[in-house]
Amino acid sequence: MKNVLILSSSPRRGGNSDTLCDEFMQGAIESGHRVEKVFLRDKTIHPCTGCGVCSQYKKPCPQKDDAAEIIGKMLAADVIVMATPVYFYAMSAQMKTLIDRCCGPYTEMKNKEFYFIATAAEEDNGIMDRIVANFMGFLDCLENPTVKGTLFCGGVWHVGEIEGNPTLRQAYEQGKRV
Repeated sequence: MKNVLILSSSPRRGGNSDTLCDEFMQGAIESGHRVEKVFLRDKTIHPCTGCGVCSQYKKPCPQKDDAAEIIGKMLAADVIVMATPVYFYAMSAQMKTLIDRCCGPYTEMKNKEFYFIATAAEEDNGIMDRIVANFMGFLDCLENPTVKGTLFCGGVWHVGEIEGNPTLRQAYEQGKRV
């Protein structure tokens, strides 16, 4: 049994990327894994101030928000699913803000398996290459990360447009294979 953490960075509960997270979660649960989904919109995560307290002095971030709790869950997870809607060919601000707050503790993130999920209004599969490249900027700083899967669904913008899309089944199957 693996500890799976799903980070859903959609600003819309039940949005298209969030719906893919739910399908992934269902598959992973049915395979016997312990799964938690964190909906970043429900959390208060302030941008990194670059103060250096975490990275230079190895002390907890002085900001009093939810970032430390989420990063703690990332450290405890075996598998991290990072899901984002695509805005202007990049990951959501919610996801990027969380990644930036990993500045100090990233050195403790070792041997993690990652899955990347993205949705976009445009159908160009090349968009996922940009998103993966952004996520890899984070993973390149970690010790021994493994990308186990990526999933892209284009042509979905408004809430519910993903309904009936075959990508939902793919998300479920990826979750089952964790």
